[in-house]
Amino acid sequence: MTASTAEASVQTFDRARFARVCWSIYAILAASYILVFFHRIAPAVVSADLMRAFGTTGAALGSLAAVYYYIYTAMQIPAGVLADTLGARVSVTLGNLVSGAGSILFGLAATFWEASVGRALVGLGVSVVFVGLMKSNTLWFRDRDYGFISGLTLLLGNVGAILAAGPLAGALTVWSWRAVFVAFGVMALILAVLSWLGVRNTPEDAGFPSIREMEGQARHAGREQHWWHDLLGVLATRRVWPGFWVNLGMPASLLAFLGLWAIPFLRDLHGLERSAASLYTTVALASFAGSTLFCGWFSDRLGRRKPLLVIGTLLYGLAWLGIVHASWKPGVLGMAWFVLMGFGCGSFALTYAGAKEIVVPALSGMAIALVNTGVFLGAAVIQPLFGWIMDLTWVGTLANGVRVYGAADYRTGFFLMLGCVALAIGASLFFHETRCRNITLAD
Repeated sequence: MTASTAEASVQTFDRARFARVCWSIYAILAASYILVFFHRIAPAVVSADLMRAFGTTGAALGSLAAVYYYIYTAMQIPAGVLADTLGARVSVTLGNLVSGAGSILFGLAATFWEASVGRALVGLGVSVVFVGLMKSNTLWFRDRDYGFISGLTLLLGNVGAILAAGPLAGALTVWSWRAVFVAFGVMALILAVLSWLGVRNTPEDAGFPSIREMEGQARHAGREQHWWHDLLGVLATRRVWPGFWVNLGMPASLLAFLGLWAIPFLRDLHGLERSAASLYTTVALASFAGSTLFCGWFSDRLGRRKPLLVIGTLLYGLAWLGIVHASWKPGVLGMAWFVLMGFGCGSFALTYAGAKEIVVPALSGMAIALVNTGVFLGAAVIQPLFGWIMDLTWVGTLANGVRVYGAADYRTGFFLMLGCVALAIGASLFFHETRCRNITLAD
């Protein structure tokens, strides 16, 4: 295509149609991401059911929940490679197919081994969705809106987490946990069909000029060498790594806690029933979701990433100090600590924008995948480790076949969480300020 032809194409394309196509693609991918978060948090609400159904210990339950994170973690770098090479259409379609099959198997599992296989398939399938979605966002939305769209993406993803808290607890009074997981597996299979039919990797694939061309700039250069060499280049970029460590310390510990241990903690130490305890995880996740949107939007308007990230890690640390050491009881004060925890953690959304702005645009999927690995590597380690630490001091108390842990058990486990907080705060101080633009570009 000649320069004059390209210019004419930019001037004549239908902007209203572009908006419809862009947002329909985003809606399909975001719906898939909602299911990712549902599967991430749901084991906390059904933890007692799982212990009863499979006769598990705390450590075994932690391992069952964390197998999702093991697979997810191992797949993040491959997910980045897939996003940068095959694009979101192929990777998310395959991911939905695999996670749908895994969720159905998990719901129908008769043994702990079958449940573990189902959970592993879910982790394998959903592992490619987020990176594929974020890569798609880099190609379908303007650079100056990337903080906002990242926050919106995480906000919508957290709708799935919220559905997996209070609403799921309510649903379990009507349906069995098995029926719920089978139903969500069928939803994933439907989304696989929609992803294949409705998603396009780039505006050019849908007959539009690129976003850069729409703004009168040259399109980003493509990849010029084998993906292996590109990946090594991303891994060797030191400025990407602080985001990895922030995510390993902050959102990883939040997801490990809210995704499995928060409801048992509120039940064992504060006497709350599952439905009442799930309100605390719901408000924490709602605050977390709102914070991701706010931090992304405000960062774009402010033109800075690092100050908001540092403040967020400090607020997250303050919340944990309050939960562990302050004297509080269920009610407004307890809710406030959980709200503060979620709000502070929401600043982690900026690590994705920072990663994308540190490497050349063609490799944004790999950079995003690298910092995202920190979240799930951390959660994969923290969930079972927290249970193992508490099993060490557990005195043998059981209630209806479910282990009941005491204050001393949780206090020991919380030292692990405080260590994660310290890691996140320290890493945020080394986070590279990009001023909300790609630092590899001259323009």
